[in-house]
Amino acid sequence: MRLEVCCLDRVGLAKDILMILEGYGINLLAIDASNQGFLYLQFAEVNFDTLSELLPLIRKVEGVHDVRTVSFMPSEQEHYALKTLLKTLPDSVFSIDVKGRVRIVNESAIMTIGMQEHEILDESLNHWVQGFNFSRWLSESLVLAQATRVNIGQNEYLAEMLPIYLPDENDKSILAGAVVSLKSPARVGKQFNALQNQTVGFENVLATSDKMKEVLVQARRMAQLDAPLLITGETGTGKELMARACHDASMRREYPFIAINCAALPDSAAEEELFGYVRNGEVIKRGFFEEGKGGTVFLDEIAEMSKSAQVKLLRLLQDGTFRRLGEDQEVRADVRIICSTQKNLAELCQTGDFREDLYYRIHVLSFHLPSLRERKIDVIPLTEMFLEHYSQQLSIPIRRISAQCREHLLNYAWPGNVRQLKNAIFRAVSMWDGSAELTVEQLKLPSYAEGFGYFDHQFEGSLDQAMKQFEASLLRRLYPAYPSTRQLAKKLGVSHTAIANKLREYKISKQK
Repeated sequence: MRLEVCCLDRVGLAKDILMILEGYGINLLAIDASNQGFLYLQFAEVNFDTLSELLPLIRKVEGVHDVRTVSFMPSEQEHYALKTLLKTLPDSVFSIDVKGRVRIVNESAIMTIGMQEHEILDESLNHWVQGFNFSRWLSESLVLAQATRVNIGQNEYLAEMLPIYLPDENDKSILAGAVVSLKSPARVGKQFNALQNQTVGFENVLATSDKMKEVLVQARRMAQLDAPLLITGETGTGKELMARACHDASMRREYPFIAINCAALPDSAAEEELFGYVRNGEVIKRGFFEEGKGGTVFLDEIAEMSKSAQVKLLRLLQDGTFRRLGEDQEVRADVRIICSTQKNLAELCQTGDFREDLYYRIHVLSFHLPSLRERKIDVIPLTEMFLEHYSQQLSIPIRRISAQCREHLLNYAWPGNVRQLKNAIFRAVSMWDGSAELTVEQLKLPSYAEGFGYFDHQFEGSLDQAMKQFEASLLRRLYPAYPSTRQLAKKLGVSHTAIANKLREYKISKQK
């Protein structure tokens, strides 16, 4: 039970109220005083009848204006606000007394040390943190704020120490201890970059594996060259990230970087969006190639570009000029073009789905981004990086990765590559349940096997039915490329009669 008493600042007022409580045998648990004319009392719950008698008696006390029940005391609100703040801070925070013993510790610090809270409290912080003597610092005649490099085991941190001073009655300060905050080098670097508002280019790309390091060496060289660049790789491998890094590392970094998803451009609007539109001699819309003047235009999924837009892009790459829709005047473009695709453009040229002459124009420089399956050594570092990023973004403690989860991450096929991993970590962090470790269950990754695809957990039926489903699916995919029973039979190594029977059984025709 908590009461808020609105009253005058009168000597003896609290004593008068306490006597009323004593008359009812009520033991006071806590009392808060406010310099704004409020007194707060906390005591054990009482029944309604007792409370109905108590409140009028307190209102009769000299200097009391009103009294009412409240949900919490001001000190409770401050305590839980501080507790919530400490809980959500991504940095490790310790409060120590003048002897250097830990009095308060937040969840990030508990996870950093790897022990339970009760095992840390009342122990010297120097049991775990090496490189700075906290008790010696706190014993100096004048204790000033400090910042230095320290270690916990093999890990290095930047430690910031702030002394806690309390005022005494003689307007002097009494040292009560200190607050110690530990920041990892990665977090310090991110804060510095955010403060300086700098583009970091390839510094944003994590590469532990030899394959990815080799790609970065190639990309850094090609970034300096002002020629068209083609980036290939599966979906989710980071093609746009690499394109932006190439722009940031180029001589055009001070100018715009414009990313365009060709698959999202309708054929009817593609030319207008890319090259602009003129009506009655007036420019109605400037295209992306004008908007990006001096900078870089990134054409993502170039294989999806319409045939008419391919023709105009070829002209731009050949002559460095283009025409807006509805205009005969040539416009000179000053942009570097970077393209990306997850498809085999050479094969699309053979089938006529992509212009061969354009392919050679955009394929002046190129590099291929390996899939996550080809750079398994990067999986855990990427997971740790995303864990830290999203934990800071959502203001929750950074979790460890359980041993079982590490094994699962390394063995998973990652059909969606880095993007899938990033999304899985974001989902797990955003649904945080207070646990100290990231588990397999929290990732919620769909079952997938390389070469077979996703598995349906809801599948019901026999093995024979499953085989028939797979057989029908395979024939539907292959029949358009081998449009006769003899060709398809030769491809699959069976008789054309067997193939004809299967096509009839599954109702597969050339139109499908």
